[in-house]
Amino acid sequence: MKNFKSHFKFNKQERSGIFFLLLIIVVIQVGYFVFRSLPMEKSANSFSADMQMQAKIDVLKENVLRKDSAKIYPFNPNFITDYKGYTLGMSAEEIDRLHAFRAIDKYVNTPEEFQKVTQVSDSLLGIISPYFKFPEWTKNRKPYSAKNNQKPKSIKKAFEIKDLNIATAEDLKAINGIGEKLSARIIKFRDRLGGFLVDETV
Repeated sequence: MKNFKSHFKFNKQERSGIFFLLLIIVVIQVGYFVFRSLPMEKSANSFSADMQMQAKIDVLKENVLRKDSAKIYPFNPNFITDYKGYTLGMSAEEIDRLHAFRAIDKYVNTPEEFQKVTQVSDSLLGIISPYFKFPEWTKNRKPYSAKNNQKPKSIKKAFEIKDLNIATAEDLKAINGIGEKLSARIIKFRDRLGGFLVDETV
């Protein structure tokens, strides 16, 4: 028993050492918990900052989408480019069919012809066809028929043959391609020559 008690008897220096050791352990433990809690606060703050940044990014994305969804103006579907077709919602195959049709110098003149060539869906055609703008002559185009395919009748017009030496400036102006100045020059040149001579040999 005396030996057992002797292990718990400390002098003044030993008690001081034990006290400082316990103090150091407590300080280390407190410091550990303090430093452990600091990164959590920083991460929480950084997380909230990221949420705010993400909200700003979402707003910018919405603005870009609004700008990209440009208003569609009337256009001639015969001249749809790759980019134009992409913005209209056409697939690459549908655009290629239109370009191949145009490569042989052919044109579509109605929404039905456009669908027949490109094979776009009815829903897409219903969206974009109101913006189709064809040339004016296609609106008044008559359907093909045997009568329309007939050759136009030749228009006969009687021309009176006059002597150039007695023709007036008004007579010369009646000829296609001769105007007022040219007719005056011909008359002036004829007067200087004293008349035109035609050497006809049979």
